[in-house]
Amino acid sequence: MSTISIVGQIEGHQTLPENTKTTKYEHILPLLAAIEESDEIEALLIMLNTVGGDIEAGLAIAELIAGMRKPTASLVLGGGHSIGVPLAVAAKRSFIAPSAAMTIHPVRLTGVIIGAPQTWTYLSKIQERIVQFVTKHSGVPRERFLSLMMQTGELASDIGSVVEGEDAVRLGLIDQLGSLSDALEYLHGEIQKNRIAKVGK
Repeated sequence: MSTISIVGQIEGHQTLPENTKTTKYEHILPLLAAIEESDEIEALLIMLNTVGGDIEAGLAIAELIAGMRKPTASLVLGGGHSIGVPLAVAAKRSFIAPSAAMTIHPVRLTGVIIGAPQTWTYLSKIQERIVQFVTKHSGVPRERFLSLMMQTGELASDIGSVVEGEDAVRLGLIDQLGSLSDALEYLHGEIQKNRIAKVGK
């Protein structure tokens, strides 16, 4: 079994300051491919404690995780915020610690933004990619996820929602409330099933 940690801010095409804790997607992508190809690794545990970060980098990592044939489990510890939400639901089984939380909000861009209709269309398309991925890989209904994303009055200077561990499971966003031992128990069970299936062939 192999373990990957996705922590801090997910770094995309722009290099973040040295004092920022980051997960670099160009390191994670080939690592995931190597794990999938390895005959020695039978399962993957993804441990998450991220504030979010680059949208396309996060989605790229999430798509690779979702496309793996090997058993995968994600465990949200501390936080799985923003683009961390698709990363959490990408695994075949998702877990969240009781004390962890996830922030769901609309797509935001920093820096200079051109105030034109095309800008809104662009942002809408990016947001739709996130919505489609999350609703495809979790049990949360589309309309419920959108309502959480657009909720007002909860975040002081933004719109969106903070969902804690039990609520994430109740909403169908995350499969199970649990800890490290629960995620490992699931993966060992899947490894055993695959071994028995191979012997049967």
